[in-house]
Amino acid sequence: MKSKFIKSTIILIIGGFITKILGMIIKIVMTRLMGTEGIGVYMLLMPTFSLLIALAQLGFPVAISKLVAEDKKNNKNLVFSIIPISLILNILIMVLLLFFASTISTHLLHESRTTLGIICIGFVLPFISISSILRGYFFGKERMIPHVISNITEDIVRLIVLIIGIPLFIVKGIEFAVAFIVISNILSELTSILILFLFLPKNFKINKKDFVPKKENIKDVLNISIPTTGSRIIGNIGYFLEPIILTFVLLRMGYSNEFIVTEYGIVSGYVMPLLLLPSFFTMAISQALIPVISKSYANHHYHYASSKIKQAIFFSLMIGIPVTILFLLLPNIPLKFIYNTTEGVTYLRVLAPICLLHYIQSPLTSSLQAMGKAKEAMNGTILGVVVRTITLWIGCSLKIGMWGLVIATACNITLVTLHQAKCVKKAFY
Repeated sequence: MKSKFIKSTIILIIGGFITKILGMIIKIVMTRLMGTEGIGVYMLLMPTFSLLIALAQLGFPVAISKLVAEDKKNNKNLVFSIIPISLILNILIMVLLLFFASTISTHLLHESRTTLGIICIGFVLPFISISSILRGYFFGKERMIPHVISNITEDIVRLIVLIIGIPLFIVKGIEFAVAFIVISNILSELTSILILFLFLPKNFKINKKDFVPKKENIKDVLNISIPTTGSRIIGNIGYFLEPIILTFVLLRMGYSNEFIVTEYGIVSGYVMPLLLLPSFFTMAISQALIPVISKSYANHHYHYASSKIKQAIFFSLMIGIPVTILFLLLPNIPLKFIYNTTEGVTYLRVLAPICLLHYIQSPLTSSLQAMGKAKEAMNGTILGVVVRTITLWIGCSLKIGMWGLVIATACNITLVTLHQAKCVKKAFY
């Protein structure tokens, strides 16, 4: 089991490194083709996108991963019987978006150019949900190669589509280019789904009965998924409220809409993606951790589970520390190399040491979920969101521009990480 965890982690880290390079290339293409204003509009849309993904997935991937790892049920029925339920939920969200997209963009985001993009999100969600359910199965089986290959293929397809499509749509207006970037996810996610299907076991001969939900399976999935998704949804609600509070307060303080869109684009489109660069690797480590902790903790192998968590934190810091040093000492180099700009250097320097805590947050949260302590993880998220929201409002009211957002982000990361660490320690002692 020990070697399998390390092997899974190494595979995910290598895959993560490749997809991060592809992700950086995608980000370079987007920023060069869209410009700062276009990226600003797109980044205003991202919190809404993230919240809707959390709602659409409903924590099914983590629940399936945990149940498949325990290997006590019919895995084929477990995976495929969730898909119809997921699709019904996604269709409901899609219909609601068609009716309320204009309201969200105009009255909440204060940017009418996001309306078309919000509508497009609804059409993308079913594809994201299905691919995430299939990934949950492979994570539960500790088969990481299908996930890695599907991710790489997905990013290559997305890159090609964006290079071809953005120049065609940007001439019609920023709103059309933003909508195209969102809708392009359909093709990339569909590619990912097809790849994952190819890796399913040969004995997975799918028939109609496999799509019929069993009451016991659904109950077990929901018992895990609802607390898990509660934590994620709460976090995304905070993320969703971020641009709404930011624009509302800063406009009242006398800042122009152009300043808000541009500066928010710099922080959320340039600085945060750079800071969160190692988070893909730490997320990969966390995904490899879930089935290992689920098995060992359920079998009362507490010392082993504790050692795996410490190992995951060590791997996360090994990746995070060099990146943090780079951002502290030479922040202009990665900004110039990736985005062809040095805007955001000061923000990057201030947040870099704080984000070192963020890199270990994911393994801690995944460990709590794997140990059946999703409620404790959710409490940490609630604490972070409440403090972040209050700090953001106060900070923006102080007329310090985008520094209110920077301070709120730092407070959120610090509080949530410390809370999750305390809960993990309490679970063993």
